[in-house]
Order: sequence, then C-alpha cells, then structure tokens
Amino acid sequence: MRRDSLAFRLIAGAALWSAIALLAGGLILSAIFRSSVERSFDGRLNVLLHSLIATTEINERGEIERGRGLSETRFDLAYSGWYWQIWPVAQRPALRSRSLFDQSLDLSPAEKVNRNEVGLKVFDTVGPEDQPLRVVERRVTLPGYDVPVSFAVAADRSEMNEEIQSFNTWVFGSMAAMGVGLLIALLIQVRYGLRPLERVRKALAEIRSGRATKLEGEFPAEIEPLAEELNGLLEGNREVLERARTHVGNLAHALKTPLSVLTNEARSHDGPFGETVRRTTMQMREQIDRHLARARMAASANVLGANTPVKPVLKRIANALERIHAERGIAIEIDCADETGFRGEAQDLEEVAGNLIDNACKWAEENVRVTVTAAGIERRNRTYILIAVEDDGPGLPEEARKTALKRGARLDESKPGSGLGLSIVTEIAELYGGELKLETSSLGGLKAALYLPASATTA
Repeated sequence: MRRDSLAFRLIAGAALWSAIALLAGGLILSAIFRSSVERSFDGRLNVLLHSLIATTEINERGEIERGRGLSETRFDLAYSGWYWQIWPVAQRPALRSRSLFDQSLDLSPAEKVNRNEVGLKVFDTVGPEDQPLRVVERRVTLPGYDVPVSFAVAADRSEMNEEIQSFNTWVFGSMAAMGVGLLIALLIQVRYGLRPLERVRKALAEIRSGRATKLEGEFPAEIEPLAEELNGLLEGNREVLERARTHVGNLAHALKTPLSVLTNEARSHDGPFGETVRRTTMQMREQIDRHLARARMAASANVLGANTPVKPVLKRIANALERIHAERGIAIEIDCADETGFRGEAQDLEEVAGNLIDNACKWAEENVRVTVTAAGIERRNRTYILIAVEDDGPGLPEEARKTALKRGARLDESKPGSGLGLSIVTEIAELYGGELKLETSSLGGLKAALYLPASATTA
C-alpha cells in the first residue's frame, strides 16, 4: 500500500483516531477503577479507625488503654503490614498494635496533607519493612484526657496495587485486541469501499490495451458520474480522431489532384520552365506526404485502445524481405514473445520495423537478427519494448551514426534508397515518446535499437 494512496490515508487516519480514543478510554477506565478501589480501601480503614477510637478508654489513673481487640487479626502479627497507633499529641506514652512490635508509624507525610470535612487525613507512607502503606489518621479529644490524641490505622497497599495492576493489564490488553479488530475492520471496509475504483482502473487498462472501447458494468452512485464522463470523453476522442483522419484524407486528395495536373502540364513543356515546375511539384508532393503522415501518426500515437501484436507484423515483413533478397541468401531470425504488443497503430509499426529490417538486409552478408524484449524503462507511466535489428555487415563508425539519422543522408550511394528511412523511423519513434539508437551489433555489423511504448498485454 503506497503512502500517498487513498486507502493508506483513510486507514492511517482512522487508525490514529481509534488508537487515541482507545488509549483515552483505557486511561479513563483505569483512573475510575483506581479511584473506586482506593475509596473502598480507605473506607475499610476508616471503619477500623472508628472501631479503634470506640474501643479506646481512659482509666482511673488518667492513662489511655485499649478495651478489646479489633476484628482484623493481622494487627497481632509482627510486621504483617496492618498496623494501628494511638499517639497523644503531648509527650506521653503511645499505644501500638502488636504488628508494629518496637517500631512506630512514620506520620511525617501527613504534614503535607489537609484534613477532609470530617477531620481525616489520608496519605501514603513507608512501613517498618519498607512496605507501601495507606494511612488514615484522625485527632480526637477523649473524655477525661486533657490533650488531643492521634489515632492512625495503616494497611499494606500492595494488594490494592496488584488489583489495580491486574485490572490495567486486562483493560489495556482488551483495548489492544479491540484496536487490532478495528484495524482489520478498517482494512476490510476501505478495501471494499474502494473496490469500484479498482474496477475503473482495470476497465481503463482494458481500454488502453485495446480489449474494450468503454467502461462497462454497474458502478456505485458516487462513481457512476465519473464513469459516464470518462465514456463520454472516450467517445468524443474517437470522434475527433475520426474527423481528423477524414480531414487529412480530404486534404491529401484536394492537394494531390492539382499537383498531378501541374505535373502533367509540366511534362508537356520542355525546357527550364517545365523542369522547374516538375521539380517544384515533386518537392511539394513530398512535403505534403511527409506532414500528412506526421499528422496521422501524431493522432494515432495518443489514441486510447491502440494495440498491435508485434510478432505477426515482424513475420510478415521478414517473409517479404527474404523473398526480395532471395538471390543473396539473407536469413532473417525473429525472436519475439507471442504476447508482446505495441501501443500504437499497425501501419506505424510496419513503417519503422520495415525500414530497419530492410536497411539491415541491404548491408548484411548473410544474417539479420530481430530481437524484441522488455526495455526495462518507464516514462510518463508507460513501459517500453526494445526492438533490436542487427546485421553481420560492415557496420557503421560511431562518428557517422548521427549523420545517418539525418533526413536524406546517404553514406553509400552504391546501395539503393532515398536516405529517408532512418529519419522516418526516428520521427515516428519520437511521436510515440520513444527513440532510435545506433550501436555495434554482436554479429559484427550495425545494431538499430528502437524503443516503443508497450501495450498492456506485454508480459
């Protein structure tokens, strides 16, 4: 999944907000549970504190004494984590639970805590065995005792912490599992929701490869207007191209007829005037043919749905040229996969391939090899094929290769031709966004490397 795709944006956005919501929910639940457990724990200690106060008396000698024991037996076990302490504010003897043994509760943290509305202080401290203790403390004035007395009950909060930790583990584990479930649901939802766009992409690929002429099938209400507009655009494009081709044909007919008349008239006039007219009309015909061909190729180069299988075209050209050069015994080898396709018109492929193979046959000693492979390059979201035409002839020096691509250039007048073949191939290749390169062949002669856009059927 690409980071700039709609699916990634939808999933990433929803996953981010889901993670924030789940984390916030887990923290809120944890805080609520912690608060509830602490209130329950403090309530239990408060009950024990009231029992401690209620069972404390002043004897005949004016001393504090305990009447009966508390219900919690852990107050009698040494360093059990459950303690009580009665401490007169004045310097007088204090009473402690047996669990404190010879130690005292550290009540110094209470100095930083304010009493609540009923006079209680609730705080945390450290016990004799370094246990984390939860303490409730209250000052009471006993009848017959002249100074206030501090009553404190403390309990090991480890159990409470373990309970809170167990709840947090369960809550955040559940939230993580819920997050994974939501992420899977998001993936399914986004994939299902964007499936019509994938159908549109595949339908456009079918049109581009020439297997279809319009978007077909039913689409959701949000995508249907887009499909209708694309079909309208495709139909309009076809109509424009058809009109352009018709106008090109009409123009060619309208111009060639007067030129033919001028040529025929010039033949009836001998002398410099007739020769000038004939030469000029031939140049005009050549220019008209050239520019009309360029216009036709420019129109066909960008038409959607143009797809030409390469191998049949090369086979036809090779068969024809082998018969033409039968006296010289030229053998043409074709290496091309059946599924390889050219994204363009068949006549353009015939023009470029025919010129290159014919040129190779003229210079070859015995063998011409034509190899079609994937070019391994991509431009403007198009993949390209490489048509390599090689011969075992004398080859061409590197400094002369650029000259050979110029229009009308002929490096050897002993061979038949007009010098236009390679320049025509170059023009057609450029119209399709490709290029022609001349290199040294492994057969010893010249290698013409032609890059053309591949159709969607090419493997």
